[in-house]
Amino acid sequence: MSVDSRFIVPTLTYLSDQHKDKIHQAALNILAQIGMKILHAQARELLVDAGCRVEKDHIVKIPSDRVMQALESTPKNIALYDREANHCMDVGGRRAYFGTGSDLIFSHDAIKNERHMCVIEDVCRAARVADALPNIDFIMSFAHPSDCPPQLAYLLSFQAMTANSSKPIVSTARGRDDLAQMWQICCVLRGSARRLREKPLMIHYSDPISPLKHPFYSLDKLLFCAETSVPLIYSAAPIAGTTAPMTIAGHVAQGLAECLCGLVIHQQKSKGAPFVMGMGPAVLDMATGECSYNAPEFLLSHQALIEMSQYYDLPNWGYAGTTDSQIPDEQAVFEAGLETFMAAMAGSNLNHDVGYMDFGRTGSLELMVIVDEVIDQVRRLAKGIPVDDDMLALDVIQDVGFEGDFLTHRHTLKHLRQTQWRPRLFSRMGYEEWHSAGGTSLRERSQKRLQDILRDHRPLPIPAKQAREIEKIVAQFKN
Repeated sequence: MSVDSRFIVPTLTYLSDQHKDKIHQAALNILAQIGMKILHAQARELLVDAGCRVEKDHIVKIPSDRVMQALESTPKNIALYDREANHCMDVGGRRAYFGTGSDLIFSHDAIKNERHMCVIEDVCRAARVADALPNIDFIMSFAHPSDCPPQLAYLLSFQAMTANSSKPIVSTARGRDDLAQMWQICCVLRGSARRLREKPLMIHYSDPISPLKHPFYSLDKLLFCAETSVPLIYSAAPIAGTTAPMTIAGHVAQGLAECLCGLVIHQQKSKGAPFVMGMGPAVLDMATGECSYNAPEFLLSHQALIEMSQYYDLPNWGYAGTTDSQIPDEQAVFEAGLETFMAAMAGSNLNHDVGYMDFGRTGSLELMVIVDEVIDQVRRLAKGIPVDDDMLALDVIQDVGFEGDFLTHRHTLKHLRQTQWRPRLFSRMGYEEWHSAGGTSLRERSQKRLQDILRDHRPLPIPAKQAREIEKIVAQFKN
């Protein structure tokens, strides 16, 4: 979002400066006094080299000054590029971007209105649809394919994403081995490791295990990203009431501490490597035993993490376009719309999981299409209200006077397109016009647009030579 002095850009905040100071201090106290369980020998050695103390059971206590040093060395902005090396995102500040999610078990069929176990074709379809939607800025797998061997699922999904979209990718991986192959694929697409470092195409997602535990595989991927300068998202996922305190402030303080622990290790390995702060603040519904992506407490915890990342001036990982509903119905559109609006107004940077339903178990391409329109409208709201002499239009009001109209005035024609947002799916027709046009519902219109995309959209193909090199990388990993 560019800064324009004519605009006052709206912002959403819940925490005072005093609140942020208290949460920050609580996170530092967790790290220094309680510690973290670090289940990776090299990561422990890095922390010892940084002046941290290792105690029994691999518990490491991290002094506050080491956290502050890591915060100081971390880049405040991460430039991302698409497959064709076009600059498309600056992750940081209050700039909001939106993308899909990863590793879903089920996919919802928009036509049959039923779900099925995800297969590799679901990854391909989701990437192709996301590639066509103008407000989806980055892609993730949107499926964990059940028709692939487990050790190959992440790599084959990554290959499918690169073939079906040119947009930046947020990847997930089983471990360092398949992550390294994804990095090799990106090197092929960019031309070299040096060029990839200069113009990143991929961001990797890794996470600790709440409460306060950092497993080997998470830290091994973290270290690989630090070594190669692949931008890293390190996102804790504490569940309020089970793996974190029930209270929002305690929930956020713990998740923040878990993320900051990863940051210290990451910066100790490679000072200045790109890092994205994250937290998936799940909330357990004590009545149903189900977690919620849309409980007010989830939204507030997410908001608090965003504000804390801005407190540190670090890029952040966020959420948008999700629902707890099982189908893309009225509940889904409301919840996905509310979450998207809050993310944009808060200035959350990388907002993923667009199209997620049923607390991240089921993906809906239909909902993704609807939320693309929601994002477009929210982005219009986020631009704010410009105020200058031209916008106040006093000369125009005088010119039109008491008897004229503004409809044909040159000022109206000049500002019509840039002032008014026009929907593509949402209806503004009168009843009679709507009825004569077919009387379709939002779901019917979104289903049609989805089918049109799947039928007509052709992503930019990978050049044949690069495609062969990528296939060779995948084949070698299979063997």
